[in-house]
Amino acid sequence: MMTLAKRGLLTAVSSMAAVAAYAQEAPDFGELEIIGAPHASGVGFQEAGTNLATQIHRLDGMLLIIITAITLLVMGLLAWVILRFNSRANKNPATFTHNSPLEITWTIVPIVILVFIGAFSLPVLFDQQEIPEGDIHVKVTGYQWYWSYEYTDEEIYFESRLIGTGQGNLNDEIIANLEAAGYSEDEWLLATDNAVILPVGATVVMDVTGSDVIHSWTIPAFGVKQDAVPGRLAQLWFAPEKEGIYFGQCSELCGKDHAYMPITVKVVSQEDYDAWLEYAREEFPA
Repeated sequence: MMTLAKRGLLTAVSSMAAVAAYAQEAPDFGELEIIGAPHASGVGFQEAGTNLATQIHRLDGMLLIIITAITLLVMGLLAWVILRFNSRANKNPATFTHNSPLEITWTIVPIVILVFIGAFSLPVLFDQQEIPEGDIHVKVTGYQWYWSYEYTDEEIYFESRLIGTGQGNLNDEIIANLEAAGYSEDEWLLATDNAVILPVGATVVMDVTGSDVIHSWTIPAFGVKQDAVPGRLAQLWFAPEKEGIYFGQCSELCGKDHAYMPITVKVVSQEDYDAWLEYAREEFPA
């Protein structure tokens, strides 16, 4: 029986070999822009790469305006009460205990606000949860600590690991592997040896599950996040609108290497996707 040490060594060797193979043999997609990635001093959302993400960003902006207005109103009322009704300014306090118009107002106004928010947020939620007919179907499985992808309509299967798995902290060898795969050291801990390749404009439906513990498949720029639960199949969908490279990471604490199972998605033209399918059928048969 293969020992854990030997298995780990074989995994590391296969990961490095996959990087070289991918960089040398996979179709050349040209210079794809890195769109969905964190950057230094970044504030707010990443650039939206799907309509789902655009809807989330707009909803967030609307809610920010509402909560800011409520906060300013409450702060203003508190300041007015403090200044107007302190013991110095109000020597003879009133003795009444109820104000029906005021009580009706502070009951009805919050209800109206919540109904208004719901009228905009529920359609966004339903759009995320109502899975359409997909052009491409991919089964995603989370492992400790990497992802596997199966294009169920194409009989393609491959595993996707962090570039540099088993090679320690960032070093010259890892940087060389990143550059061989078309990345820079800035993409360390984000780039994977095998990326998910998708055509721009296609409706992608993913079945998400886990093999051992709960993971979570997330691409912030796509506006999607779905827990990968062992023994269950969950679904998400999106339709990428712009060619480029998008990064994500497991977003559910899954063990000691939780921070080292990133996600890389490359959105390419339909022609490049068709060329990749031909390559992948040979390189990654299911």
